[in-house]
Amino acid sequence: MNKQDLDITLLRTFAAVAEREHFGAAAQAVYRTQAAVSQQMQRLEALVGCSLFVRVGRSKRLTEEGTRLLSYARRILSLNDEAYGVMTNTDTKSVVKIGVSADCVDSLMPEYLARCAEHYPRLRIDIQVGRSRWLGATLRRGDLDLVLDVENHDGFPCHTLRTSPIIWLAGARFHSRRNAPLPLVLMQSTCSFRQTAISLLEQEKRTWRIAFETTTLAGIRAALRAGLGVTARSIEMLTPDLKIVDQDLGLPQLPSISYKLFTHGKPGNRNISGIVRIFTGRL
Repeated sequence: MNKQDLDITLLRTFAAVAEREHFGAAAQAVYRTQAAVSQQMQRLEALVGCSLFVRVGRSKRLTEEGTRLLSYARRILSLNDEAYGVMTNTDTKSVVKIGVSADCVDSLMPEYLARCAEHYPRLRIDIQVGRSRWLGATLRRGDLDLVLDVENHDGFPCHTLRTSPIIWLAGARFHSRRNAPLPLVLMQSTCSFRQTAISLLEQEKRTWRIAFETTTLAGIRAALRAGLGVTARSIEMLTPDLKIVDQDLGLPQLPSISYKLFTHGKPGNRNISGIVRIFTGRL
């Protein structure tokens, strides 16, 4: 049987187009022009002998053959990057710095770090926990490679990792008093959870008071366990010593919130791109 090698550069561009569904967005990701990306995809289609994309509006969607090739392309790219890292020791020569908000540390990071350790066992990762404003400023200065947060950081490439419902939480010791203002446990700084909770209570003309304020998520947990009040957080914060009190207290329904990964966009760092693929489930 006549064998033909698949150009790994073409496969990397192909994966970028498949993930972003647009030649222009993929061009930015692989640091090429849109025309170059289009030419590369034409070469790849000629090589495999079938159409890989179909136009849907302004987007490029995978054909059935394209979906089949994408699975192989991701495996080939992953193995290539792993082999390159092992042979050149690139995963020990640099440190990937990840900024994480407190809401993401306990709930998401253990799972993601375990995946990183599996695929890049010698990669050095520096985790820095901070508030959203600090994370955004540090990312903008280039002192962080990636940021995992629930707040938005405009101007940076963004990947939505998970969307979760926000719920009203209280500790097992908490008991509401009839006709009394709702005691709230809140972060001192402005955050999405605080703003959402107060806004919805105001809309429903529900009386409330601040029972406890803190600067840390650990402080929120401690206040809830002490029975000081209720708070609005994502469902990931629910633990056996806490309870959902939405219906019991007749509280307004809360929206969902998204956990997002922001990248600084530094070119040429395979470790960073590898971690992005791990976090987004593409590896």
